[in-house]
Amino acid sequence: MAFDFKKLYRRNLKLIITVASGALIVLAYASGELRHANLSSALWVLAAIVGGFDIARSAVAQLRYKVLGIQALVSIAAAGAILIGEYWEAAVVVFLFTFGGYLEALTIDKTRNALRALMSLTPTVASVRRGDDIVAVAPEEVKPGEIVVIKAGEKIPVDGVVVKGEAQVNQASITGESVPVGKSPGDHVFSGTINEVGFIEARTERSGEDTTLARIIALVEEAQEQRAPTQQLIERFSRYYTPAIIALSVIVFIASGDPLISLTLLVISCPGALVISTPIAVVSGIGNAAGHGILIKGGAHLERAGRISIVALDKTGTLTRGELEVVKVKAFDGSPEDAIFKAAVAEKMSEHHLGRAILKKVKKGVVVPDPSDFKVLPGKGVMATYEGRKLVVGNRRLLSESVFSLSEEHEAYVRDEEESGNTAIFLIEDGRLLAVISLADAIREEAWGLVARLKKAGIKKVVMLTGDNERTARAIAEKLGIDEYHASLLPEDKVEAIKQLKKEGIVAMVGDGINDAPAMAAADIGIAMGAAGTDVAIEAADIALMADDLNRIGYAIGLSRKTLGIIMENTAFSILVVLLLVAGVLFKSVVLASGMFIHEASIFIVIINGMRLLRYGEVKLNDVKSSGTAAIHRFYYQ
Repeated sequence: MAFDFKKLYRRNLKLIITVASGALIVLAYASGELRHANLSSALWVLAAIVGGFDIARSAVAQLRYKVLGIQALVSIAAAGAILIGEYWEAAVVVFLFTFGGYLEALTIDKTRNALRALMSLTPTVASVRRGDDIVAVAPEEVKPGEIVVIKAGEKIPVDGVVVKGEAQVNQASITGESVPVGKSPGDHVFSGTINEVGFIEARTERSGEDTTLARIIALVEEAQEQRAPTQQLIERFSRYYTPAIIALSVIVFIASGDPLISLTLLVISCPGALVISTPIAVVSGIGNAAGHGILIKGGAHLERAGRISIVALDKTGTLTRGELEVVKVKAFDGSPEDAIFKAAVAEKMSEHHLGRAILKKVKKGVVVPDPSDFKVLPGKGVMATYEGRKLVVGNRRLLSESVFSLSEEHEAYVRDEEESGNTAIFLIEDGRLLAVISLADAIREEAWGLVARLKKAGIKKVVMLTGDNERTARAIAEKLGIDEYHASLLPEDKVEAIKQLKKEGIVAMVGDGINDAPAMAAADIGIAMGAAGTDVAIEAADIALMADDLNRIGYAIGLSRKTLGIIMENTAFSILVVLLLVAGVLFKSVVLASGMFIHEASIFIVIINGMRLLRYGEVKLNDVKSSGTAAIHRFYYQ
């Protein structure tokens, strides 16, 4: 029982001190009204000591590290007020400061609710198949490769791949998706998500601290502790500002001979609201983002994202689904079936999405043999040898470097395909063009109207960067209303394009976090899509969208702009309050107690304003159903 009491005392220390100090103030006031002057004075002093002891202790601890903070100023003011006989002023000042500190701690604690909610999703038990038995163990004890059984209503304890069964899984904790996602064999599942309907068994890939949920929690904790540039600037300013205020107070005392004015100036001039103005907004913004499946890796990235003016997007896998399929085969020599077979042989050892699409087109039952002398030409295609013949599968860049020219007939056909939005791939055997294989990648549903949504969020220019050919790129750009596009880009070309765009403004690069990692690193802000379960994507990006959803780009930018706006509001308000209070003190219209009250009230107002970010993005479901796109705009860009 004694241990529990100590724990409860430590957890509620600020509240206990505030209540005790407040009660003594009430008793002191009552004693004064009953004309017990000595008792009243003693109670005023006791109230100041009870309320001020912890403040003074904090001030001494800070001074050991050569930090002169508001605790030192309040301690000096309270001690000075007692020395000159202003007992009630001393008691009220420390009470207001203590009460303000309690409210700050209470409200700041609430801004971490999103992180706390994530932590509460951490599973506590896993059902693992071991031999013929199903054993309940702690999730961190599950080893990679072990089979975990997940029943309806249970939390998924590990990251893994479904090997048996079907289920509807609520992934809101990871991706922010509100609708359960169907899972069947071959699909990935994540720790902390909930199996709402069905029964599945999953092979473990990650457990314990290696899971996506655990890494998100760790990164959000780290991000909320990082200082934004504005916060760093304010903290540097405070180092010089506080000693300057002490010097000014001494000068005022010498000039006026009134110690109370000097003490009042000392307390109310401390930039408490200014110091808290940025961190409260950053913590709230990052917490809100985490709750919507968006991982922002620090206050610096959040603040910079609020200034984005140009968004550059990769095409394949970002604006399009990234699932290319062969839509047409034009054989100029031989049959389409033979062309697909030979192209599949050349691409068999390739990991490129174009190669996978060609391999899928091969008829079932047909065995594709391994080629010899296989070689990948990055950004161009592949070369291989089959039955003594040299096969080349690639794009226009490969043709130009191979000094291979198309006939007018071939050129006309390819131009038509590219202008219709298809990607044309050439199959060449021993220097002869055998076929043109047309592939198409469907545009994502949420890509339609993306440019309008980004412009609504304040983005000035939307650019597409792609390795695809000029005509295909133009067709996609025109369909989506993209302002500018750059085609036929190698990875290093994308980096150069980003550098040029940075001359025009703050640039965000959106990609998959792997192929586009160099361009994302070159941009002011790198945004990775579909990062759930992907180590490289989370590490490469400044902002990681857990779900593969373009709409979250607008949400992340809108939230960042809102956060930056609140930081500016809080900063301006805090400076204005300090200036008005200083003027009030110098003109003798603000006294110590009232000045302290206004000072603490300003801190509380700044905190409440910052906490508005926790509600950013809220919209009623009925509004979405009734007013469609307009409601979505309110959801993302309010």
